[in-house]
Amino acid sequence: MGNRVSKENYYLDIAQTVAERATCMRRHFGAIIVKDDEIVSTGYNGAPRGRQNCTDINFCIRDELKIPRGERYEMCRSVHAEANAIIAAPRDRMLGATLYMTCVNPKDGSIYSGTCSCMMCKRQIINAGIDTVVVRDTKDEFRVIPVQSWIEDDDSLSGKFGY
Repeated sequence: MGNRVSKENYYLDIAQTVAERATCMRRHFGAIIVKDDEIVSTGYNGAPRGRQNCTDINFCIRDELKIPRGERYEMCRSVHAEANAIIAAPRDRMLGATLYMTCVNPKDGSIYSGTCSCMMCKRQIINAGIDTVVVRDTKDEFRVIPVQSWIEDDDSLSGKFGY
């Protein structure tokens, strides 16, 4: 066994590679959905198909308007990584699955610690039937979040924004 990477970090490494395709100027997210030890789908944050990416036009409306992270996503050009992974997956393969997610700084490739899905993505993950979300905090550390906790602790009622 020795230095064999854990299953969680194996999938988080793949999610981090997926994040390299992201086109957001603020943060690069990568997500993969896994069920029965098979990758069901992948997703990264970027503009909808056919639209110009923020990195292509070198412009972020949220930066221009000084919108804090986690707020006013209707202003964002990107579809989030979790949403893109859900869109690409068949419903029956998401039921009981795990979503692995990594967020990196596009400027230096460092891992953003403490990130989580936004309220909109949480709702989509809940409705997709995904059971667990695993979020990378460092190269070797991660958090395991039971989706049921998002149902029981409904942050959409809190009046707090961000993630």
